[in-house]
Amino acid sequence: MFRFAHPLYLYLLLLIPVFTALFVFFRYRRQKNLKKFGDLQIIQHLMPDVSSWRPIVKFSLLMLALALIIFMLARPQYGMRNEEYKRSGIEAIIAVDVSNSMLCEDISPSRLQKSKMIVSKLIDQLDEDKLGLVAFAGTAVTLLPITSDYVSAKMFLDQIDPSTITLQGTDVGEAINRAVAGFSEKTGVGKALILITDAEDNEQGAIEAAQMAKEKGIKIFVLSVGTPEGGLIPIGNNEFKKDAEGNVVTTKLDESVGKQIAQAGNGIYIHVDRTDDAQMMLEKEIDKMQKADVTTSMYSEYDEQFVAVAILLFIVLCIEFCIMERKNKLFGKFKLFK
Repeated sequence: MFRFAHPLYLYLLLLIPVFTALFVFFRYRRQKNLKKFGDLQIIQHLMPDVSSWRPIVKFSLLMLALALIIFMLARPQYGMRNEEYKRSGIEAIIAVDVSNSMLCEDISPSRLQKSKMIVSKLIDQLDEDKLGLVAFAGTAVTLLPITSDYVSAKMFLDQIDPSTITLQGTDVGEAINRAVAGFSEKTGVGKALILITDAEDNEQGAIEAAQMAKEKGIKIFVLSVGTPEGGLIPIGNNEFKKDAEGNVVTTKLDESVGKQIAQAGNGIYIHVDRTDDAQMMLEKEIDKMQKADVTTSMYSEYDEQFVAVAILLFIVLCIEFCIMERKNKLFGKFKLFK
């Protein structure tokens, strides 16, 4: 794809038709003045070294040179430059519970918002690590494959809510399996699965999935959000979720499930409260993990074409300089110009 970084400079190209009009005008006036001295054909025989075409060619080359200078000012760019960067870090995938119970406000401002705040701060602390993002409820989806693009990670993080997953519930096992599939096959690099949930596991298989992750060298850090006392689940308009019998549902944090998953996944269990202690504990544990050099291909901005235009400009100016307005006797046998 071709573009100009500063296209406004292209308006300077309007100078070319202006200069061309002036050139035509002065040549016309010159021809008109010559006619006052007599017949033009006779006058041309009296000036055998004068060329009628060389000035036109030189002027055309100068206008081409002016156009190239304007193009250089506009900074022509083409394609994308692929660059490789070496990073020394770990691979981390964050799985965030987006089930309806995460809307509970027993943790301010809510379990889900608190989780997103933790993830956002964690992303800010990442430097050369690779990051992926998974959302789960009754099933799990990969929102962002593992990458070094932290800007995209925050963008996807801001957008997640219970509507991200249509099938409600809390299938932690599916979330772990989905996240594990997102890690690379590279060995010698620390791999961390950060599982953020209120641990109301409505499905089976979470412990088995954590054990399989451990066998693949993946540590699972479980961050549980909520309180054992629990709270109501708001559904809007000052109303709360009710069960099939019309009773208001109270969601409570089940710490035992989170602790079992962390133990099975060779990680640690962290209870998220109203302080920043959980954030600091998680960062401390991640810093302990083995880091490895990872080569990452990244597409940078458009590749500059300044040098190519400059070379073309140099060639045009050299040609223009070599062409004299008068006929050259040494090259008289070459009939390039009349």
